[in-house]
Amino acid sequence: MPDTALLLSNRHALVTGAAAGLGYCTALGLARLGAQVLIVDRNAAGGEAAAHSIRAAVPGSAVEFQALDLGSLTAIRKVAATLCADPRPLDLLVNNAGLLPPQRRATTADGFELGFGVSVIGHYALTGLLLPRLLRSTAPRVVGASSIVHGNGKLDFDDLRLERNYEPNRAYATAKLASLMFALELQRRAAAAGSNLISIAAHPGIARTGIGAVWNQVPLQGLRDRAGRAALAFTMRWLGQSPEDGALPLIYAASQPGLEGGTFYGPDGVMQFRGKPRRVEPKATARDEAGGRRLWNSLEGATGVSYRWDTRKN
Repeated sequence: MPDTALLLSNRHALVTGAAAGLGYCTALGLARLGAQVLIVDRNAAGGEAAAHSIRAAVPGSAVEFQALDLGSLTAIRKVAATLCADPRPLDLLVNNAGLLPPQRRATTADGFELGFGVSVIGHYALTGLLLPRLLRSTAPRVVGASSIVHGNGKLDFDDLRLERNYEPNRAYATAKLASLMFALELQRRAAAAGSNLISIAAHPGIARTGIGAVWNQVPLQGLRDRAGRAALAFTMRWLGQSPEDGALPLIYAASQPGLEGGTFYGPDGVMQFRGKPRRVEPKATARDEAGGRRLWNSLEGATGVSYRWDTRKN
């Protein structure tokens, strides 16, 4: 990692899902590198506490909080309009927010499967609506959070709401695959538009966060539930690394100068479970350009958000 605390000096960053876990550690890391950070999270109390904690840990840092439920397109539009009214550029957007879908299918306010709705639908809409402010930056960058399990995902374009044969691990892998595909397609579209915005993706390996806490809030029903909860507990305890180390690839992707758009970063250890940040290769399904275009069109139709690259209109 770069060792200068001024690497992101005077740069404005927004990190979603930053009240706790990887998002919090990412926001903290960016503040330590000199960025002015806006924490975005649906947990208002947790977000305010996170901002206070980072300001205490990094004296002199400029860290603020904005409440936002990424599961509500109405809320996203309202908050994005407020943020775009700020004349300052947005130099860095880290689309980190996500969750392990519950064992019983749940939906967002707009009827999308909860995990996909937050990680993919919400971030697509937020990024597009913040594009005018991003394009005010001299070097805008968008970082999308994915996972090593993205290779297990499979997009069914006839069932993006996952209404058929719902299973939480499948839903999680599908959301992480789609998040990576969105990040790569965003780069292709930025390049085609002649924009200097770059889109990069990263994954934390296995990080010991509270992402699976939702599973402990519902009664176990059958062998599948028990096996899933046991596998998650084993993986986190014996194969995972700390949230601070898990956030390093995200921080690297967000801060390292000279990175190419459309690249992917993760830990350098065995099976990318843990280690220092390095460039890694997305699975073939994520690199499929036709699939990326189809996903983009589906997201545009689902949200009503179109990306406008002509800065004269922004």
